[in-house]
Amino acid sequence: MTAGTPSYSRMRRVRIEWLGSAAIGALVLAASPAYAQSNSGRHVQIRPHIDVGQVLSADLQSGDVLTYTSVGAGVDASVQTRRVQVQLSYNYTHQFSYDSNTADGDVHSGLARAAVAVAPGFTIEAGGIATRARSDIRGDAALNTSDPTASNVSQIYSAYAGPTLSTHVGALNVNAGYRFGYVRAEAPDSTGVAPGAPQLDVYDDSTSQMANASVGFASGTVLPVGVTVSGAWEREDAGQLDQRYEGKYGRGDVVIPVARSVAVVGGVGYESIQISQRDALLDGSGDPVTDSAGRYVTDPASPRRLAYDMDGLFWDAGVVYRPSRRTMVEARVGRRYDDWTYTGSLSYQFGRGSAVQIGVYDSVQSFGRQLTGNLAALSTDYSTISDPFGSTYTGCVTGNGGTGGGCMNGVFQSIATANYRARGVDAVVAFNGAGTRWGFGAGYASRKFIAPVTGSGFSVNGLTDESFYAQLFGSSSVGPRGQLSGNLYVNYYNSEIPGSDNIFGWGANTSYSHSFGRLSATAAVGLYGFGRPDPYDDSFVAQGLFGLSYGF
Repeated sequence: MTAGTPSYSRMRRVRIEWLGSAAIGALVLAASPAYAQSNSGRHVQIRPHIDVGQVLSADLQSGDVLTYTSVGAGVDASVQTRRVQVQLSYNYTHQFSYDSNTADGDVHSGLARAAVAVAPGFTIEAGGIATRARSDIRGDAALNTSDPTASNVSQIYSAYAGPTLSTHVGALNVNAGYRFGYVRAEAPDSTGVAPGAPQLDVYDDSTSQMANASVGFASGTVLPVGVTVSGAWEREDAGQLDQRYEGKYGRGDVVIPVARSVAVVGGVGYESIQISQRDALLDGSGDPVTDSAGRYVTDPASPRRLAYDMDGLFWDAGVVYRPSRRTMVEARVGRRYDDWTYTGSLSYQFGRGSAVQIGVYDSVQSFGRQLTGNLAALSTDYSTISDPFGSTYTGCVTGNGGTGGGCMNGVFQSIATANYRARGVDAVVAFNGAGTRWGFGAGYASRKFIAPVTGSGFSVNGLTDESFYAQLFGSSSVGPRGQLSGNLYVNYYNSEIPGSDNIFGWGANTSYSHSFGRLSATAAVGLYGFGRPDPYDDSFVAQGLFGLSYGF
């Protein structure tokens, strides 16, 4: 657990609430035409729209061809004022299939970040995401997640909100915050995992909340060195097997300037982390009992089982290099979780709206806490990547205001019900020029699972999975009304969970959009695939799309 990690709260029927709020927002926005303002630093742009498209999907392995019609509505909004910062993009699509073997489907896709300054130093922040992502690390790795024939795909919803305080009391910097949020994942219809492989639990939902506070002073104010004292508490309750995470810590940090742009930093603290859950109900053969969605049923008579129980001292030390407001490098090494830890970051703004950002992380996480943490870390002035085939929010997101952005691949490599030690690195380069935007994101993620060993059934405790990913994206204006965009994805997955094969996934697409005033037309083609060691399990899918969008 680290300071600044958000957390969140329980709200059942999140799909209904998400759709309800989205529908209300769309109705309100539709009541007035889209508009944009830009004066005295004020920028407001809101565009509700309705969409219709025809998609052709061809399986190049089997020769099967599927066509379906998509009809949807959405809203894109950007509000950047002195007190209010909101960035929102949401689309709902219903797919009408012409194949009797393929059911109609619904796709929710959206990302939102907001910060409202209520009073000097006091801000309310919120965020939300709706997307489709890979479910089982061992299963299929389709990157065209909106394809109704794609397997091992779950619809995911997450939201968080909470206040933050940042103020000064004399020479002291005082900061505090609270986060409250929710994550839910629908069960996939199929995963593509080989028959006979150990059955894994299927994620349902989780709520979490976190409170943190810090007080300190900068170097050269009270003392030649800077000193900060901080503490935090975090709790998560997951719907699966009554799982619970609770952590708390306190620490002190010092900053020692050694040159004009270089400082040595270090901190020491005490923390306590406890993770527990109950057993799954077993049938007469000793196998877990599951409900209709494939989720384990909790044994009401089970005692609470400890998966992780740790408390003690931790420390880290490193160096910070900040030669200008545009450049910052930090690297730390320490001891935590009874192991060595390595963390760091690099950010460099090399132009207006263009930057590179790299982060190295190491912490105890869960799918829910990591997802909402990544969501809260995104800028309120982000840029989404145009992908007509649905891989919009599971990869990298770039920033408009000179921040590189961040990647969601590490958490979306698959949905895990167990907690885990998360380690990895993400790197994003973003360039925003006159009519042109391009970027590159890449990273590595490793998860070592933490679960109780009960002596009956299968446990993922101590097993590790990992993924490598890279993404290249770009768009450019073509004349006064045209826009050409393209994406290239590469993913590699490896897991120690029985029944796993090394899986390599890839995808590429390009699209052209042309505006005719309020009406715009888009044509796109894409090619996607994934492969396992057995070539008969490979998948190659080609897609084509033609769509129309009307903006209000």
